Amino acid sequence: MTITAKTITYAAGIFTVFWLIIAFLITSVEAVAYWTPGYYEKEYTKYQVLNDLPEMNMDDLLDVTDEMMAFLRGKRENLHVYTTMGGEYREFFNDREIAHMEDVRGLFIGGLWLRRIGILITLCFAALAYFWGRKSAERTEALKRLIPKSLCIGTGAVFAVALALIGIISTDFSKYFIVFHKIFFNNDLWVLDPRTDMLINIVPEGFFFDTAARIALVFAVIVGMFFVGNLVIE
Repeated sequence: MTITAKTITYAAGIFTVFWLIIAFLITSVEAVAYWTPGYYEKEYTKYQVLNDLPEMNMDDLLDVTDEMMAFLRGKRENLHVYTTMGGEYREFFNDREIAHMEDVRGLFIGGLWLRRIGILITLCFAALAYFWGRKSAERTEALKRLIPKSLCIGTGAVFAVALALIGIISTDFSKYFIVFHKIFFNNDLWVLDPRTDMLINIVPEGFFFDTAARIALVFAVIVGMFFVGNLVIE
């Protein structure tokens, strides 16, 4: 097998890993946000969010949360959600919160599309490797060694960068929380007032820190399993 072919295989493998890691990250976010039973109730209880809301019970708050998450996934057209607060049946979110959550939904939907792209690229890479390797036993054997190695290299590099970012962010979560919003939002709708905006009361900074930490843990487990799997194959 020529050096050029090896280089192409490594480059293609590392490129594929980059997109696959994005898919892993989006899946980690989904796993925490949507697939963790009781997570929101536990966080709401931990931060005593009901104390900062007009009279409201946990069941109603969880119903509002379900509607909000459905909106973020594109399964609900708008965020005009009504519930009972302070003995009054009223709309939970105000116009500013709704406008901000529309921006957040754009990020969620965009992330899901990135995952689809990552999966598609991975399938294309696997198909090309399979059909190219079938041409000879030598090529098949070479690919069996090169592909896992390239995937390990790519995974290790991306994971190292991710760990570095996690380490940096953990030194001052509040600072980088603001930086994140300034990067991904071109307005100040995310700057909410706890006196008038319910959203900031149900998801305080501590909630975001816990969620980010849990996402990082799930992400590390998925990437670690993928890395070890390729290492064993290699």
